[in-house]
Amino acid sequence: MTGHGTQRRAGARRARRVGRGRRPAAPSAARLAVPAAVLALAAAVPGPSAVAAGTPGPYAFSDGDRTVAGASTAADARPLEPGHGYRSSLPPGGRLYYRLDLDAGTTAYVSATAVPGAGTTVAATDGLRVSVQDAQGTSCSVQATRFGASRSPHPVAAWGVREASPGHALCQGAGAYYVLVERVDATGSSADAWPLELTAAFEPPLRSGGATSAPQSWNSAPPRPATGPQTQRAGGPGFARASTVGQGVWRDRIRPGQTLFYEVPVDWGQQLNAVAELEGSSGSGYADGALTLSLYNPVRGYVEEAYAGYAGRPAAATLAPLPPVSYANRYGFADQVKAMRFAGSYYLVVHLAAQAADSFGAGPFGLRLRVRVDGSARPGPGYAGASRPEKLFEVTARDRQAATPAGAGGGSAAWRALAVGGIGAGTVLLTVLGVWTAVARRRVGAAGAVP
Repeated sequence: MTGHGTQRRAGARRARRVGRGRRPAAPSAARLAVPAAVLALAAAVPGPSAVAAGTPGPYAFSDGDRTVAGASTAADARPLEPGHGYRSSLPPGGRLYYRLDLDAGTTAYVSATAVPGAGTTVAATDGLRVSVQDAQGTSCSVQATRFGASRSPHPVAAWGVREASPGHALCQGAGAYYVLVERVDATGSSADAWPLELTAAFEPPLRSGGATSAPQSWNSAPPRPATGPQTQRAGGPGFARASTVGQGVWRDRIRPGQTLFYEVPVDWGQQLNAVAELEGSSGSGYADGALTLSLYNPVRGYVEEAYAGYAGRPAAATLAPLPPVSYANRYGFADQVKAMRFAGSYYLVVHLAAQAADSFGAGPFGLRLRVRVDGSARPGPGYAGASRPEKLFEVTARDRQAATPAGAGGGSAAWRALAVGGIGAGTVLLTVLGVWTAVARRRVGAAGAVP
């Protein structure tokens, strides 16, 4: 992401305009600080390729991802270290093994994100399966996610867990554990390999024992969707570059085939709800499962998703009610409850099916994301150590500020809104430098410079 560095000729003209026969005065520290700050801003503000709604682009892998090859057998599996991301590749019908080296007290999570290319063919039953096994081949966990009603290629993720807990008889103790990532294919699907992103995370044990059963009651009534002023916020192109949102109404634009990522800080004791709304458009017809809203937890574990068909009229995909975040949710019966087990950044992933373009054109279409985070933050369960990566299961003051809508104290949100509103980093740079140039000229004129 870079700004448009087109100021060199202007700088040369300014140099020529400094007084003839006079030595130019050295620029003051304050004057130098202005362009330095602007250049820093240009580097921080996403460029048009990152924020321009309506350019379905590739999934954005983390810059720090390492490359790892999956093995065909557990014996040859390569290790995944916590706090790192990895890139791999999943062929049709693929079954790939990776290794986790664990102590007796740490709970480990691994997530795999499959990224089929745009234009590939996928069926509703195509997808990804992730399981964790011990050295004897005993299954510790298994989860599968599929493309579902959208029948449109987009990133999908599944997770596995080795849970260190006195309440579990299987998969306990230190040693090597194995992650098996499998591609679930349907007849007629494209035969190209899927790029794969893997992450591993460790959760420390508690300092003292806590509850051993999930909360028996919580408010499961569908909440009212969030209302109020709408803030522009461009969705990110991947988990690693998700845009932060919080309580409120957020606007964006989306094209058929595009997937947008948002992260929502949710603290202990808080309850998350979200609705994705697609605005009306011209055209006729019907796209089944056109709009998909998926929720993933802080370790990129799949929680749940909602679909909405599209007939050119406003449509909404609404997540089912979820319990407040609680450590004890891991002892629940339903997978959705188990997934709401820790505080941190939860991910809302919005996809508009590629086939929506057949009836309604290439777009982009207006998108609203209504986010509710109910309840007051509560103290955490009291971990005996740090997570890996660090602060994974925390919500910081910086997280809360980033999630604040523009105009309500969210400085970073204001700049994101500026970028989303059609002013790229280069335009910001040109505009601000233009003001700085005018000020500099007036100062030079006052000092006796000859035009």
